[in-house]
Amino acid sequence: MVATATGPLVIVGAGLAAYTLAREWRKLDAETPLTIVTADDGAAYSKPMLSNAFSKGQSAQDLIQQTPEEVAERLNAKLITHTEVTHLDLPTQTLHLNKGAPIGWQRLVLATGATPLKAPVEGNAVDQVMSINSRQDFSRFEQALKGKKRVLIMGAGLIGCEYANDLAAAGYQVEVVAPSESLLRGLLPAQLGQALKTELERIGVRFWLGPMVSRVDLEASGALQVALTNGQQRQTDLILSAIGLKPSIKLAREAGLAVQSGICVDRRLQSASDRVYALGDCAEVDGLNLMYVMPLMNAARALARTLAGQPTDLHWPAMPVTVKTPACPLVVYPPRREGDWQIEGSGANLAAVCRSGEDVLGFALSGDRIKERNNWLKAVPPLFSQ
Repeated sequence: MVATATGPLVIVGAGLAAYTLAREWRKLDAETPLTIVTADDGAAYSKPMLSNAFSKGQSAQDLIQQTPEEVAERLNAKLITHTEVTHLDLPTQTLHLNKGAPIGWQRLVLATGATPLKAPVEGNAVDQVMSINSRQDFSRFEQALKGKKRVLIMGAGLIGCEYANDLAAAGYQVEVVAPSESLLRGLLPAQLGQALKTELERIGVRFWLGPMVSRVDLEASGALQVALTNGQQRQTDLILSAIGLKPSIKLAREAGLAVQSGICVDRRLQSASDRVYALGDCAEVDGLNLMYVMPLMNAARALARTLAGQPTDLHWPAMPVTVKTPACPLVVYPPRREGDWQIEGSGANLAAVCRSGEDVLGFALSGDRIKERNNWLKAVPPLFSQ
């Protein structure tokens, strides 16, 4: 039975979390007023598609799935674009904006996402170190890339490796600098990280593992001179920083809501205030902050039911992370506690299983072995059980 809750809803943010929630909520409640406030243009797009767009020849414009006007009509929503929320006033239930009148709310969802970490780099061209965390960022990088061939990527985590693969496949000369000893450290055993490195090297990616970028200077030629902490010098046309993200919690913290690595919420995505919820990259659910698509989608569906009058605890089943590196496909379910990795296979086709006694805690599959994904998913524990 479809239930309809009363009271206008305001969502801050217009990314995948915000729009998935709005879409799922509208399936249950078609009429309650909805306002969405976003600092960008409000166009709907799939953020995961950013890191494999270059090899497909897709522009920032090509990535738009719905225009802001189409979004507003489809969601029966008031969409306020190019507007930042400057202050969240809990006692009066008011959002203060950088332009226009304040907005009152009865129920509020913070879907503010995450922001790229700043690299501790010196030099006269620090402002030319770019990050991609939105379609707008992608557009700026796309414009800067015109007529260029060399890209240096800082970071060998998931995003860094995905962009390395994508840009190399698109014909660019790619170098990766990272302080780690292997790729995707924290997600993969070193042996699978080495397999990924080998396959990326096959398509032309060069790696400098161990040092970090310490300085970036602009030369008279227009090239960027990059100094590494081990004394080496590299030269490139563009630098892409992919050293990580931090949840955007400033609004919540300044309003007095509990925050740690993210905005602290319970399994109904409710914050310390009973009328404020958090969702997506900015949310820390019972101590977990998972910046991946599947947890986000699952949480959005659960919160939609709660907001529609059907209180629903979040259930997170075993959700693997798919790494978009076609040179060496990867599927990973990171273990949440210590165990022993057992690895079998050869070359790029490896299966790693983390065990503690008879318990299977996690797995990592590469190459052809990703076909075993569903078999191992049945063996690992869920994140949150029902």
